[in-house]
Amino acid sequence: MRRGSLCERTIKCSKPGCACAKDPKARHGPYHSFTHVVGGKTRSRFLTDEEAGLVRQQIDTGREFRGRVDALWDACETWADGQLADLAASPEDAKKGGSKRTSKTKSSRKSKRS
Repeated sequence: MRRGSLCERTIKCSKPGCACAKDPKARHGPYHSFTHVVGGKTRSRFLTDEEAGLVRQQIDTGREFRGRVDALWDACETWADGQLADLAASPEDAKKGGSKRTSKTKSSRKSKRS
């Protein structure tokens, strides 16, 4: 599995007199381009049809894995929130009355000029 994206590109070459310079429909390709981030920098490379098929499967598998990990994180956070709720409603807190924080409002400062 891997992260990144795969797309098809057409390329304009730098040869003088080539039709691709003037006509977008005459550009070369399509070529498969794989783009991903390595060390905070975006990297792209061209792939063959065979490589593109394999990379597409790897990206799909990576997205599926990421979705399952996110679902696991959601379940863990729900469970952790339940623990906090249980702790807040424990019998000790009920006996003591619990400690509630109240915010004290501060009076606004008066200007020395007034």
